Order: sequence, then C-alpha cells, then structure tokens
Amino acid sequence: MLRISKLTDYGTLIMTHMASAPERMMSAAELADALGLGLATVSKVLKALGRAALVVSQRGTRGGYRLSRPPAQISIADIVDALEEQPFGLTECSANSGVCTLESRCRIRDSWLRINAVVRNALQTVSIAEMTPAPLATQLLEHIPVTGEQGVPGPDRLARQPG
Repeated sequence: MLRISKLTDYGTLIMTHMASAPERMMSAAELADALGLGLATVSKVLKALGRAALVVSQRGTRGGYRLSRPPAQISIADIVDALEEQPFGLTECSANSGVCTLESRCRIRDSWLRINAVVRNALQTVSIAEMTPAPLATQLLEHIPVTGEQGVPGPDRLARQPG
C-alpha cells in the first residue's frame, strides 16, 4: 500500500492549520491543542519543517512559528521531502539508483520510474493553500442561496407572487 508516514500526515495537518492565518505566529502548544496532537510530536515536526525552511521560528513571549512563504508557494511535496526519512520513491530503484541487483536487467523499472514521476508531480502541484479548509463563516455563507440565483425568487419576483 502506498502511504506517507504519520509524521508527514501530521506535518501536512500543521502546515494547513498555519496556512489559515499565515502571518500569525503560533506556538507549538497552541498548534498541539488546536489539532489534538501531542506537544512533543508537534515540536518534532516543527523542528524538521524549520530545517527545511518551510516555517520560521521566533523566540520570546510573542514567539512561535509561522509559514516562511505564502501557502500557495508551499507544496505537499515540500512537506514530504522535509519529513520522510528517505527520498521519495514508490520502489527502491525509483528513489535510489544502484540499490537493486536486478536494476540493469529489470523490465519494469522504466514503468515504475514513470509512475513515480506522476505521483511526485501530483504532490508538487498541490499547495497547502488548496488543502486549507475555508473558515467556518465562509463555509456557511457558501450554502446560503444568493437572491435571484437558480430559481430563488429575487426581491422583484417576491412582490409579484400571489399570496
């Protein structure tokens, strides 16, 4: 089964939460509380994201973490690269050349490399901005019909309806 690690999943969750207020500093404790994750786990993930220059940190009473660049400029591939222990690859040979003894005569390696490239491209083209849930107020407003839209009577038609 193709699967990202739990830390990468948590990293994506943390980054999308931070993307909802990208300019705001958030403490590790605040993130842990908001997301229901352990503080030690959040701290570990933030440290790795900082090493990868995806977040910046500031010490002090007003300190915390914030995104290093706009959410639309941070891809899911960036997070995977920061948190996965090995280079991205669906198979051993698609991540590291020369590790398989069958590589020189393998008939399916080229297909795996192609599949790997497609998955990698998908991760690169999806930003955390696209994965960030809209604020609750926006979600609620999206479900309220606009006057006059799709058969909903506008003010001029309401006045003319028989009562």
